[in-house]
Amino acid sequence: MKISKSFLVMIVAMAILLGLHLGCENSRPVRPIGAPVSIKAPLGLPPVPIPLDNPPTAETIALGRRLYYDPILSADNTISCASCHSPDFGFSDGKQFSEGVGKKKGGRNAPTVFNAAYYTTQFWDGRAPSLEKQAEGPVQNSAEMAHTLEGVAKKLMADSSYRAEFEKAFGPGPITYEMVGKAIASFERTIISGNSPFDRYFYGGDKSALSESAKLGFEVFRDPKRGNCAVCHTVDEKYALFTDNKFHNLGVGVKDGQLTDLGRYEVTKNDADRGAFKTPSLRNIALTAPYMHDGSLKTLKEVVDFYIGAGNSNPHRDKEIRPLDFLTGDERVGLVAFLEALTGEIPPDVGPPPGIGTGRHAMRWERRMNLDRILIPFSLSHRD
Repeated sequence: MKISKSFLVMIVAMAILLGLHLGCENSRPVRPIGAPVSIKAPLGLPPVPIPLDNPPTAETIALGRRLYYDPILSADNTISCASCHSPDFGFSDGKQFSEGVGKKKGGRNAPTVFNAAYYTTQFWDGRAPSLEKQAEGPVQNSAEMAHTLEGVAKKLMADSSYRAEFEKAFGPGPITYEMVGKAIASFERTIISGNSPFDRYFYGGDKSALSESAKLGFEVFRDPKRGNCAVCHTVDEKYALFTDNKFHNLGVGVKDGQLTDLGRYEVTKNDADRGAFKTPSLRNIALTAPYMHDGSLKTLKEVVDFYIGAGNSNPHRDKEIRPLDFLTGDERVGLVAFLEALTGEIPPDVGPPPGIGTGRHAMRWERRMNLDRILIPFSLSHRD
């Protein structure tokens, strides 16, 4: 049977149109379907930044909380987000380097998730532009969860309770990892901690909230001629993020004058970024030892001493780093007291939800964190 050329052209055109239609269906933007809620920032912090394509809802936050504590995200169901970012340790893990699947160790210290919503980039080297994209990294890292994004989505699709939760949060249809990332990010945006003794002193007007030693430490901290710490760990008259969201080389990890980790340079390939790492916020720093991107400093006193010695010399060390050996003993003690006064209060609904096995590192946060002392009134309200 002879088929006309025009008929073949029509068939091909229909196939192309069908393909385009299916492609559009598959690439449809993922967006929460529930009513947006607002996340109230505590004293000392600005409004929580919210991306336009992922407004938080009660459903996505609850789903993200479950996913955060569930080791289902890892290849062998042993590692959850909370394994390395546990409320037991200020949403870090208290180790120099975290252990992932097969007890493999990473090469950088686990940063806290506290107030990560205020960072303009994620990871020590800033390679992820958002919390949503950051959630993809550990899953695919062979030293962490050692899984694939597609594999996680398939495991979740096979779980009827997860299917129901994803449908409530994002509507009917297959589960994608984009949904996973958006849910986890929405939950992480509720892990906000402020209203520390420092905040009550500086922003709340309570002059008794800080000890005299901590007050002295604060003055040294922000004095350009003394500590000059606030040049990177920013404080202004309304809010204190304690980070400039920039990258600096302090000489951490330098051995024999050579960098052991290239840091931001691995992302930008800009020579000026060699050995530079993101300025971490100092909020809750007393809870998150050890310190620096390589976890090499065990105590806050060691951190202060490191800065007093101007870090470690290398060709790319930040120009703001200079010796502080002129600081008195009282000023050095005061800096530690000030840093300890940055421990804030914690929302009550950020621990593991009932019925979730959190992986190799079981949660004991109610006991460790003394919640009667640090919980704050924290509510999600529908946005006007």
